[in-house]
Amino acid sequence: MTMIKLNIHEAKTHLSKYLAKLKAGERILLCKRNQPVAQITALPELLMRPRPIGLAKGNFTVPRSFFKPLPDELLDAFEGRET
Repeated sequence: MTMIKLNIHEAKTHLSKYLAKLKAGERILLCKRNQPVAQITALPELLMRPRPIGLAKGNFTVPRSFFKPLPDELLDAFEGRET
């Protein structure tokens, strides 16, 4: 893995170009007046698989009271009305 040494001005000016290099496995050593201050590395790629439906099936039940209308004072509070 290689490391690119950049001063802050260069990084700000050409950030998009260097971000593409991060994906290729390189690291950036960010410097202020040629003194290292930070290291930038790419994050691991996230798996973009859809989540399966029903993972929590059987772990809980929704009570019937959940579907009852909310009391007026609670609705007023949610809608910002004075009671």
